[in-house]
Amino acid sequence: MKRAIVTGGAGLIGAGICQALASEGWQVVSFDKKAAAPGTRQILCDVGDEASVAAAFEDLGWSELDLLVNNAGIADPANGPLAELSLEAWRRILDSHLTGAFLMSRAVIPRLREGASVVNMASTRAFMSEPETEAYAAAKGALVALTHAMAISLGPKVRVNAIAPGWVADPDDVTAADHEQHPVGRVGRAKDVAQAVLYLAAAEFVTGQVLTLDGGMTRKMIYAD
Repeated sequence: MKRAIVTGGAGLIGAGICQALASEGWQVVSFDKKAAAPGTRQILCDVGDEASVAAAFEDLGWSELDLLVNNAGIADPANGPLAELSLEAWRRILDSHLTGAFLMSRAVIPRLREGASVVNMASTRAFMSEPETEAYAAAKGALVALTHAMAISLGPKVRVNAIAPGWVADPDDVTAADHEQHPVGRVGRAKDVAQAVLYLAAAEFVTGQVLTLDGGMTRKMIYAD
């Protein structure tokens, strides 16, 4: 049986990934500070903390696995005015996304089987921004760079790719106007990201890539009326 760790498995996207992998016969464990969805094995872990990650792997007890999805991270991209952003807040955001991906990846390297893969969860905010989102954008941009660096270092045994989701939400939390902004006609769903994870886990000739998953929004020209 194939084995996967999904960090941030308690959130909207993470839960969707766990569910999709399990439905395909994977053995899945969520590493998260919050409770995972029923049916998913969970290990409580702060992925940005070295000791917490070490303890989580001790609890896990696996010597081999096939997939790591580095999905954990503070979801709110807003950090307030840059001139008022504290170093503590900056580090908290980067640790949750970037340091967490580093610590988890470092821990799984000895455990990854031949043909295994790592999927880092970047964002379209690595390439475009709203005001006052510097820390989040920096973390996601760094994950893109980490992805291609890891792909070169870990190949050919392990493939490393990233997904850059755009707007992903529960369908009940968005409006018709929200859907209409997207060239595909709707806002993204967790299952869209999960499908991309399944693809990258199986795509033997894909590594070092960033799959933009945004319904075409980053290709849409926007003009003020």
